[in-house]
Amino acid sequence: MARSALLILAALVGSCAQFTDALSIDVRKNPPQTENSETESYMPILCSPIPATVSSSSSVHTLRPDDISAVHVLGIPSSHRHEASRVVSRVAELLSMFNPGVSHFLDQSSLQPRSLLEEAEDLSLSLSHEVTDWKLVLLFVPADSVCACSPDVAANVNSVVQEVEAALELLQKRSHRTLVHVAVWSTNHQRDKCECMRDENINRRLHQAFLLNALQASLSGILEKSKWHDRGVDFAAVLQTTPVILEQISVSEDTWSDPDQLAVQLWTNLLQPSTRQPGVMDSSVITFPCPTQERPFLRTQSNSPSEKEDKASAPVDPVMGTEVHCTNRSPSPSIPTSVHELKPGDIKVVAAVGDSVTAANGVGAMTDNLLLVPIEYRGLSWSIGGDDNISTVTTLPNILREFNPSLTGFSVGRGSENSAKAFLNQAVPGAKSGDMEHQVRVLVTKMKEDSRIDFENDWKVITMFIAANDICDFCTDTIFFSPSNVVGRIKRALDILHSEVPRAIVNLVELLDIVPLRDLHNDKTLGCPTWLVSLLCPCILKPKDGSIELQQVNDFNRAYQRGMRDLIDSGRYDTHENFTVVLQPLVRELVLPLLDDGRPDRSFFAPDCFHLSQKAHTLMARALWNNMLEPVGNKTFYQDFEAGVDLQCPSTTSPYLKTALNSGYTYPDLPPPPPPVTNWGKDFSCANTAPSDSVPTSVHRLRPADIKVVGALGDSLTAAFGAKAENLLELPIEDRGVSWSIGGDETLETVTTLPNILKKFNPNIKGVSLGKGKKQTGFNVAVSGAKVAEIPGQVRVLIDAMKNDSTVDFENDWKLVTLFIGGNDLCQYCNDRVTLSPQNYRHHMMTSLDMLYNEVPRTIVNVLEILEIVGLRTIKEDTIGCSVVQKYVCSCFLIPGENSPELAEVKRINREMQESKPDTSFFSQDCFHFSERGHADMAAALWNNMLEPVGEKQTYNNFTSARNDIKCPTEEHPYIFTAKNSLPSWTTDPPPTSDCTDKVEIWLTGVLAAVGLLIGCAITWLLLSCTAKRNKKRKSSTVEMKGTAF
Repeated sequence: MARSALLILAALVGSCAQFTDALSIDVRKNPPQTENSETESYMPILCSPIPATVSSSSSVHTLRPDDISAVHVLGIPSSHRHEASRVVSRVAELLSMFNPGVSHFLDQSSLQPRSLLEEAEDLSLSLSHEVTDWKLVLLFVPADSVCACSPDVAANVNSVVQEVEAALELLQKRSHRTLVHVAVWSTNHQRDKCECMRDENINRRLHQAFLLNALQASLSGILEKSKWHDRGVDFAAVLQTTPVILEQISVSEDTWSDPDQLAVQLWTNLLQPSTRQPGVMDSSVITFPCPTQERPFLRTQSNSPSEKEDKASAPVDPVMGTEVHCTNRSPSPSIPTSVHELKPGDIKVVAAVGDSVTAANGVGAMTDNLLLVPIEYRGLSWSIGGDDNISTVTTLPNILREFNPSLTGFSVGRGSENSAKAFLNQAVPGAKSGDMEHQVRVLVTKMKEDSRIDFENDWKVITMFIAANDICDFCTDTIFFSPSNVVGRIKRALDILHSEVPRAIVNLVELLDIVPLRDLHNDKTLGCPTWLVSLLCPCILKPKDGSIELQQVNDFNRAYQRGMRDLIDSGRYDTHENFTVVLQPLVRELVLPLLDDGRPDRSFFAPDCFHLSQKAHTLMARALWNNMLEPVGNKTFYQDFEAGVDLQCPSTTSPYLKTALNSGYTYPDLPPPPPPVTNWGKDFSCANTAPSDSVPTSVHRLRPADIKVVGALGDSLTAAFGAKAENLLELPIEDRGVSWSIGGDETLETVTTLPNILKKFNPNIKGVSLGKGKKQTGFNVAVSGAKVAEIPGQVRVLIDAMKNDSTVDFENDWKLVTLFIGGNDLCQYCNDRVTLSPQNYRHHMMTSLDMLYNEVPRTIVNVLEILEIVGLRTIKEDTIGCSVVQKYVCSCFLIPGENSPELAEVKRINREMQESKPDTSFFSQDCFHFSERGHADMAAALWNNMLEPVGEKQTYNNFTSARNDIKCPTEEHPYIFTAKNSLPSWTTDPPPTSDCTDKVEIWLTGVLAAVGLLIGCAITWLLLSCTAKRNKKRKSSTVEMKGTAF
């Protein structure tokens, strides 16, 4: 049997370590692989030997790994048969450590998908005559066969479970000496198969997590039946405790999770559970357990303690009520006219927006019932629930009803935000800060239209608690989920309430400290479904203790909190007497409650160990109420739920809900506004600016200082059309001296362009364009209005200009040419779909690149992807240029209606832009071309892309205009990155010498995506096609010679 990389790595590492219960392999080290020893020899290295038995086991419950003679597989999903087969092969290889003769069987005979029952029928018949050898059957249950967001998901899950049960009955009836392990298999990627999962507004990961939860829990209920483990010793079936989740690592390269990691997961769950289990693990380290003398068997329901028996949590407190001892409960004598003189009894309406904490997911669930977590127990919600009364259910509305029994707006019972029982609880599970604007608009409409509410005169308390899901996802896009962006979205929602809702006090509850959640999942004796929370909140659980990633979690958590404080401290919501926003910091610092033995107390959490239980909601409701009575600047922000929370009461001397004004709070002085920007230059701090010792002969060993000549091809964006225009009359002026890729006006300190950055390395750079118009264009041959069909002509002009320039050594000078084209093709696509088709685009690009490849030596060509033109629809300003000229310049994208078929068509050509609110100062007078500020940021982004490895280049530009964002070459890698020198095996050592003098052309693809995404398929296809074409022309050689790189 072939050895996998996993076993080879293990053998190499194992030779210098002592193994007992487990082996850890750091896959980042990539030790050399060998194939010298037999599979048997791995066993004493990987696992401590266990005394062998005289004969094979007579009971399925005392089955050891070396008893297994064959591994069979059922239910492999047809869409990922290759990946699943690799995982199973690795499991079989692990078993081969104990029995080198083990074989595994994968059904490769039928290319047509078959039902699980059909597969089970065939397998059970083939196994019916094998009565002496022990078999292991891995039965996969593909979760992707069920649409996670379908209204029929519960019925579909039930159908899948029934089919699994029927398949097991077939196996039990016909097969002998068989152990079946059932595992849920998911790709967590349903967009192609499930229409509703394509909705950008849906929380796909939440739906997928709840689907896996439902499948796992339903299968658990079936497999816990005694018939699968108590009827004889010949057969048993058991559910693996964790789903096998195949995650897509790269969409463009169609790469998926490491099969070694998934194989080790299956292997771990095959064995009897160890009493010593690892906590949150570093994904770069493979750790797999070994059988021990105490637990030597493969897992069955009979020989392993069930999770329910192993879970340890304090009993749930059946009393969730609160005694209210407050005596001063009367409202004001007349309806107050100021929000700063508001008593609890004056509140007539309560409302709330937020996520699953406010929707109260799983609050009423029993400790071990994961299936109840998706249920929204809105009547028990801490800030808005109104079930029963304060004696049995503690919520903010139930406390307020002690002061005003006619309070309205609270939610009762169970259901979604759209149910009548939800009323003014408009929180949505999985919501993020970006969803707040929609939620508050719905909330305002409901308050205006409901006959029970006097919108203009009733005093309202609105609670907003949001951003937990933002921080759970922040590591997937640190720009989109940056503190400034998250707080900015919250600000937009609060601004709507401020402008539209009279007589309201808004509680903005500060984001909780979420990091202590990790402690629940580090302690495996608690039985928490860590796999589920890893789907719901990956950025919190995945980082390793002490890692930079975990420090970043803490930094973002604090930055979110600080951003919310700064927003309220700005005083922007204290502009009139009938509205204010008060920051309530009750959970800023949260202590995880502990049991007497020092372990986290699960009773404060729902069964998923992520959402909160009613016990926690009770304490949060009390803490929120107390915060509302505490003066601004002196509110409780530290909570130790283990110690409990006592309810405070308004006093005779201080009867009002506290605001900044009635607390005597002075908003901190805001930092002075930055001085007006006089230029868009950048600061330069790079120390390693020297050229190579001699002129490089390889494009892969090219330092920035080796560049002697720059050139540029393109359209009005490279011609710098209107870059410095201050009015429409100046819009047609081409300010080529500030063009991002080729301009050379002044110096980097005042004008940021690619040549001005390069001049810090080589002050004598040639080819730059200067000033305005076409007098000093240098090698900037871009033409305003150009389309891709005109680029071959520009290439010819550029080549001739370089050859005819006496200051340029055409054969020996290293050149940097930037090509940026396609905007006009896209903007005019609807006017001539044939001429401007993607096929013609590829043809003209190929022609242009062929010319450069064949005729220009010693050149790097930056082929840039253009920004997504659809995003221009969001750039608005109340000027003639933006409202009229912009649409004329890019009619196909800007004239069609928002939901028109015409716009849908061009969106298919140019994918939708990520949501953001653009800053118009980056654009010229027509809100289409870049201003000098935009050119500066484009230049910095292009430069930084050149210093980023191929495959790791930033594919967006955040347009920050920071002066200190210029990257520098490092001593470890002083070269401009190409595809070849981006490889991990690349070395900075000099290349070997050779007597070979023939010119070997090297064609490499390194797309530098500086601003956004283009017609991705066109550029990618083009460059890959070029690669294939040039590879045919290459000669076998280990010598690096001069060439042209793209």
